[in-house]
Formats: sequence, C-alpha cells, structure tokens
Amino acid sequence: MKKNAYQTDVALLSVTTTEFKAITHFHEWKAKTFAGDDQIYDVAEFERDGQTRTLVHAKISEMGMTAAAATATKVIFLFRPRYLIMVGIAAGIVKDELEDQRYGDVIVPDVVWNYSAGKFVSPEMATIQYGNMGFLPRSTSETIPEEILPYLRAAVASEENPCHAYIGPMACGSTVVANRELLEKQIYTQYQHTAGLDMESYAVVYAANHVNDPRPTPIIAKSVCDFADSKKSDDYQRFAAYSSCEFAKFLYEKILPMD
Repeated sequence: MKKNAYQTDVALLSVTTTEFKAITHFHEWKAKTFAGDDQIYDVAEFERDGQTRTLVHAKISEMGMTAAAATATKVIFLFRPRYLIMVGIAAGIVKDELEDQRYGDVIVPDVVWNYSAGKFVSPEMATIQYGNMGFLPRSTSETIPEEILPYLRAAVASEENPCHAYIGPMACGSTVVANRELLEKQIYTQYQHTAGLDMESYAVVYAANHVNDPRPTPIIAKSVCDFADSKKSDDYQRFAAYSSCEFAKFLYEKILPMD
C-alpha cells in the first residue's frame, strides 16, 4: 500500500456510554488493541456498491476538547481513515429559522467554532458582561472541507434520509451549558445562526484539518437531546444518540464518495 494512501474507509468517534451503546446496534464489531495503547478500537465492515468497506470506532475516554483531539489524532495515524465522523448528542438552540428544532434532530455543521476562547476582564472593559465580570471573546473556527458540503446537503435533502437534519454552525466549549444567558450573550452575539452546542466537535475537526497527508474529511453529526437551558435533562439522550448514528450510517452507506 502507498505510504500516503487511506487505509480505512470510515472512522467513527463517540464520547458518552449512551453514544457508544447506540453505535453497537448498527454493526458487528470486533475489538482491536495495540501494544502500549490502552484505547480499545472497534472494527467492522459494511457493504457499499457491491464492495466490502472498512469501519473503525473509538470511544473517547472523557468529555471535552483535550481528550477528543488526542483520540482523534490517534485514530487518524493508526487507521488513516478517508472520513472521520463524530456522532453523538448536542444541545439544540431554538432561534430564528430553527424555531421548529426538536429532540432527535441531527445537526450537521459546515463550521465549528470555539466559543469559550477569550479573556475574563472587568465588566467595564467588555461588551459581554456577567455581573461583576466581563468577557472578551477570541473565538476561533474550523470549517468542514468545501468539497464534501454538496454531499452533506444532498443527504439532508434526500427522501431516503431517515432523520430530520440540517446544516448550520456548531458552537463548541469546554463546559456543559444549562443557561440561556450564556447562549444569548456569548454565542448568539458571535455566530447568530448557530444551530447547536457541544464539547468536542471543534477539536475533532481541528485535528483532521491539521494532520499530515492523507488528511481525513471531518464530519460532525450530532443530534439534539436538550436545549442548553434550565430544563436540561438526560431524558432524550438515548433517542438523540440513535438518530445521530442512523444519519451517519446513511451518509457512509449511501451518500459519501468512497473512491
């Protein structure tokens, strides 16, 4: 095999036990390990256009961008996937054209951005204020490669698509959010049309966009399990995790180019 060739068709990433359990329903997985690495990788196969394709999954050990970046990088270098897809749950953001956002809706971002990057200062020094504290945002963003967006749009619009899905920015931060004030002040003011909120997407896309060739194409497909407010609960996490995996499976089995 060529040194710079892809070696795996699709790599999947999850982080919570609920997400991991959802993934196990979709394929016959076999565990794979490497000496000196405590990570367990799950490998499987799927059929596409009469050909057998390869699939690997890794569960990130903890929530947040640091662990996500480390695990994504390991998966990339060990398996050299053509696509790196993160599935799972996210907070929805009901605003403007997304007023009909519902539990289980799949958010497929075209851009992910880090809303938690910035500087805490005295309130008079910042336009974003929380009581006696101000925040100066220094957000950074990563884009999904332009060449794959037409396929994502086609998947969202397809009559075969089993899920309600849409494309829009995903905000990513280091903490769980259950407060509408933070959404209003720190997220809407920077990316008004943000469609969802999670804790890992930025790191996964960053890792994929900045490794050596061959770089995988990063895709985030996360489903709404709550709305990042005081009513936040775990009631819809299983449903959201399942719909996220269902949409990802539709992508790599039906839509994404493999050659």
